[in-house]
Amino acid sequence: MNFKKSRIVVNIILFVLTLATTVVAGAIQEGVNPLKNPEQIFKGIPFSFTLMGILLAHELGHYLIAKKHGLSVTLPYFIPAPSFIGTFGAFIKMRSPVRDRRMLLDVGAAGPLVGVAVSIPFLILGLRLSEAKLIQGQMGTTLGSSLLLSLISWLVVGPLPDGYDIVIHPVGFAGWIGLLVTSLNLMPIGQLDGGHVAYALWGERQNKISKIFFLGLLGLGVLGWQGWLFWSLLLFLMGFRHPPPLDWWVPLDPKRKVIGWLTMAIFILTFIPVPFSGF
Repeated sequence: MNFKKSRIVVNIILFVLTLATTVVAGAIQEGVNPLKNPEQIFKGIPFSFTLMGILLAHELGHYLIAKKHGLSVTLPYFIPAPSFIGTFGAFIKMRSPVRDRRMLLDVGAAGPLVGVAVSIPFLILGLRLSEAKLIQGQMGTTLGSSLLLSLISWLVVGPLPDGYDIVIHPVGFAGWIGLLVTSLNLMPIGQLDGGHVAYALWGERQNKISKIFFLGLLGLGVLGWQGWLFWSLLLFLMGFRHPPPLDWWVPLDPKRKVIGWLTMAIFILTFIPVPFSGF
């Protein structure tokens, strides 16, 4: 087996493992004990297949555009994890340098744009399959909402009576995660997708924007959802600065500027200030 084929085997193994861990996570969400009732693990399939489809679409968006530009990139690496969703996401590695800001914009924006386009239909389907239940006086966890999610929920479910909330279907939960992953990736920091897009739009000013956004996120962690403190630490370790492309002086054309601003608008629309809270 040559080196290239051995790398593909690693991609396949990680994909299969992540498929398994997300199926188990989805089954647990449905109240299944995988150790006592392994025959019921199949109940995690709707969540798993939806989430894996969204993550795969996101990474293939990057991959196909990178290939179109002649960049050397790996196939997606999925990350299985013993978490409540069964994964830490997926990523691809670029093995060749980005030549200019146009290429940087194309590759950086492709994943989030495809990911959100795939997440929205699944979210709508999941909301249609969900139930509105009385939660007043009960204990549990509430999923946070973004501007886009609030609009979609209002259009699909309509306004809810006081004391009621949506008990979301696994397919809808996977769609919700898809939008959350999109917003996390679009933070204009370092070499996240949002960092690529921000640098393509604003050049070296992205480095200052990155630091300002980090301070804002840190403030959200102190004043709101403490999970942002963990994300702030990760982003600090990753670094704020985005390296310039080889031909950094090549400007964006008007069409790509529109795509860049649209991508940043999607970040604003999908950002969830408090992803999880108790009730």
